[in-house]
Amino acid sequence: MHVWHYLIPKKPALTLEHLNTLTLEHITMEITFLGTGTSGGVPLIGCQCEVCKSADPRDKRLRTSLLIKTHGLTIVIDCGPDFRQQMLREDVRHVDAILMTHLHKDHTGGLDDIRSFNFINKKAVDIYCDADTEAGIREQYSYIFKDTGYPYLPQMNFIRVEDEAFKIGNLDIQPINVMHAWMPVKAYRFGHFTYITDAKTIKPEELAKIKGTRVLVINALRPEEHYSHLNVDEALQIVNEIKPETTYLIHMSHQFGFHADMEKSLPKGIIPAYDGLKIEV
Repeated sequence: MHVWHYLIPKKPALTLEHLNTLTLEHITMEITFLGTGTSGGVPLIGCQCEVCKSADPRDKRLRTSLLIKTHGLTIVIDCGPDFRQQMLREDVRHVDAILMTHLHKDHTGGLDDIRSFNFINKKAVDIYCDADTEAGIREQYSYIFKDTGYPYLPQMNFIRVEDEAFKIGNLDIQPINVMHAWMPVKAYRFGHFTYITDAKTIKPEELAKIKGTRVLVINALRPEEHYSHLNVDEALQIVNEIKPETTYLIHMSHQFGFHADMEKSLPKGIIPAYDGLKIEV
């Protein structure tokens, strides 16, 4: 069993002016919301609330994850406990890279299932993450990194994500630091598209990296206050500052409410995402 680790070569960071002048011809992406739920998913185990019992398929939320297809690349953001189900549902047969946001298990709990891609592609899967997330993965999956000689363990290439922009193929990616209570979390910007999950606060200098985004994806746990997640009003405050053309809300709990009700109550251009939703950017 081999696990590789290497650093992204240093390159000049993308400037905000560069990001904001990219055209849709530069970056065309097919985005699939693999999951849009919080750590417990919806329905929540044992819960008998009306949302958990809803017959609307848009109220069934797997753990939050995203699929990006662009320029021949297939990239997944986060690899939670529902990864296998999500890959089968979307008939994903190849993954070039997995971008991790942080080390919480609802974002890392499916990494054992990358074995299928190891077998298909006959190589390790590139895992892009910061140092804390790599350490968390190594702890959570300690059996993977022991020299047992067992041939059916997942194989990963850890590639360090710092603050500088980097490339996967021809795709430029700008990491953005957000805070999940006390924990740093990586958000990612791809041209005019920005993806933020598990944020509670964003420093002004990081918020500046998001401005100019046309399509924003951001977490909105529920209407009520939460100590480590944006609630709906807090998410809308950030939307009002960024002013994207369209915003999709993710990482929603059963306390978020019925999809149909929230869709009607939210301002124009702000849409609660749902599992399986596909958009083009």
